[in-house]
Parts: sequence; C-alpha cells; structure tokens
Amino acid sequence: MALEYLGFLSSVIFVTFCYHNYLRGCSTFAAQIETFMKIAVVGATGLVGTVMLQVLEERNFPIDELLLVASERSVGKTIHFKGEDITVIGLEEAVGRRPDIALFSAGGGTSLEWAPKFAAVGTRVIDNSSAWRMNPNNKLVVPEINAAELTAEDYVIANPNCSTIQMVLALAPLHKAYGINRVVVSTYQSVSGTGVAAVSQLENEEKGIEGNRAYPHPIYRNALPHCDVFQDNGFTKEEMKLMTEPLKILSDDSLKITATAVRIPTAGGHSESVNIRFNNDFELEEVYRLLRETPGIVIEDSPENNEYPMPYKAHGKDEVFVGRIRRDPSEANSLNLWIVADNLRKGAATNAVQIAEYLVRAGLVS
Repeated sequence: MALEYLGFLSSVIFVTFCYHNYLRGCSTFAAQIETFMKIAVVGATGLVGTVMLQVLEERNFPIDELLLVASERSVGKTIHFKGEDITVIGLEEAVGRRPDIALFSAGGGTSLEWAPKFAAVGTRVIDNSSAWRMNPNNKLVVPEINAAELTAEDYVIANPNCSTIQMVLALAPLHKAYGINRVVVSTYQSVSGTGVAAVSQLENEEKGIEGNRAYPHPIYRNALPHCDVFQDNGFTKEEMKLMTEPLKILSDDSLKITATAVRIPTAGGHSESVNIRFNNDFELEEVYRLLRETPGIVIEDSPENNEYPMPYKAHGKDEVFVGRIRRDPSEANSLNLWIVADNLRKGAATNAVQIAEYLVRAGLVS
C-alpha cells in the first residue's frame, strides 16, 4: 500500500511540475513528454490557424502526424511545417483519420457541425469559436486559471474570447484575494481580431487604395465603437462576451461586468482599460506582488520612464502585459489597470495549444 501511495504521489508531483513548466512558456515540451500523437488544425489556412502552427512549432508540441484541415476551396493546397510540405485535407477525411486532438479555428457554424463528429471518434476538440463557450456542458478554459477542471469526459473544450482571456488572467488572482464586486472595461482592439479582410482594409486605406471593406466605415485614422454585431440590448456581441465569459471561467455568477469594445487601427494586439471595484480594500504593493506571481503575466509599469504595455511591444509574444496600476480615488476599494496582449497568440492560438499541452500532461490523451 505504501509503495502504491508513493507511486501515486510521484505522478501527482510530475503532472504539477510539468504544468507549471508550460505556464512559464516551456519550449521543450516534446522532450519532457515521450508520447507522440496525431494532431489536426481545423482552419489551418486562416489567420489564427496560421499562428496555431507557429505556436505548435515554437513550443515543440509532440506531433507524430499533423493533419491540416480547411474548407473545400483550400483542399489540395500545401503548407510548410517543420521542413515538410503538408497537403490540406477536408473535414470528412480528417474525421476518418481520428486525430487525438483537433484545434479548431474555423468559425462557429463549422464548430457546431463538426466538433461533435470529431468527438464521436475520440478526438479532443479545442474550439476557438464562440459556439460552445456558454454551453453548460462544455468547459471554458484559461489554463493558468482553471485547466484542472478538465476531466476524461471533456471532448469539446471552449477557448475563450481573445479580449476575455487577457482580462480574466489579471482578474483571477485579484478576485481570489479581495473579491471583485464590479468591473468596467473598455477595449481598444486590433483589426486582426476581425480577420484577413479587416487587415487588408486597414492596409489599403493607409496606402490610399480603394478596396473591399470589412467594416461599415473607414478604420484608418478612426475608432469604431462597433466590435461584432449589435444585440437587442444595445451591446455588441463582443461586449457581451466580456460581460459573461469571465463569470464562467472564475465560477462566480455574482460578478458584475460592463463593457465597451472599440476597434482601432492597429494590428499588434488588444488593449484594455479596466476599472475594478473590490469587496475588500487592498494595498498596491500586494496587487503588484499578486500579478507578478501569476504565470503568464508581465508587469510593465514605470510611467516615469514612459514604460507601459503597448500593442506593438506585445505583438508576437505569449504573455499578458499589465501596467498603469493605480488606485481609483473616486470610488472605495477600486483599482485601474491597463492590459495588453497579442490577440492572435495568448488571445487565441497560444491559449488553445496550452490547453492541448495540459491534456497531454494530465494523461487525458495518449
């Protein structure tokens, strides 16, 4: 019995050790895990799919066979990955080849139709669309916060909204310490969050070239308080994601959050002005310590030296950058933060790959 207990304890310690390593951005994942597997990237030709492939390669994810999956119009194209040209295949063929994990970034309609088909053949699906996020039967995961909630029963796992991920990563340790009562967030979001068409619109307008528009107005030298479609309540769909997803991730329906989401002419990442009212008072030094000790967060906060988070500095990085940390003198127990992250990496691709890494390390795929 003692030997069995020691074996179990060793396994727990190993999983915990590996989990904390990947949260530090470990780039030797395959060296630590000898299991190699079949991975599918669904939506491999899109913006997020392209970044998913970059992140898989950078983090040395253990791949024995890579399936690149896209719509029928992209089938037959080739994509270069780790020195090899891989031919894009369709969804039907991908399901038939039974990947261990499928990273989805192909839109909500595709996810609703095809994620259950992959799950039915034993594939763990990590979906970047909004299709499954608020479904009570599907986990909504930011690995640094709630990966431990995942079990062998979870076959379709939701990746949160990009702007939600960066905000909730900073909120989580503060909520645990002081209890968050209310959050007011305004976002300043990159055109890359809309997709290739929006990036092209900005680039064309910068050059004075007429072209197709992703937005109803010019985006160059402009700011659009219009991210996603407007709902009957006057909020946009993006704003509603910011107001609802954190409650599920933090397992607290008592949180009150209101949001305004603005699209701005930048392509490097999303920025957020966040005002937090706590149930309990705090010391700024302790806030700094809590954020500094949170895996995945980097503090950039030296206003006297003009140092604070900015999209161009966050571009291409996996961390969430927090600065302009200051007490709000207009309201008791209140704090202001400025939060910036690359929306295509931690806001999408990196978070999805980190979920996949956790599934492997926790023994939920083999």
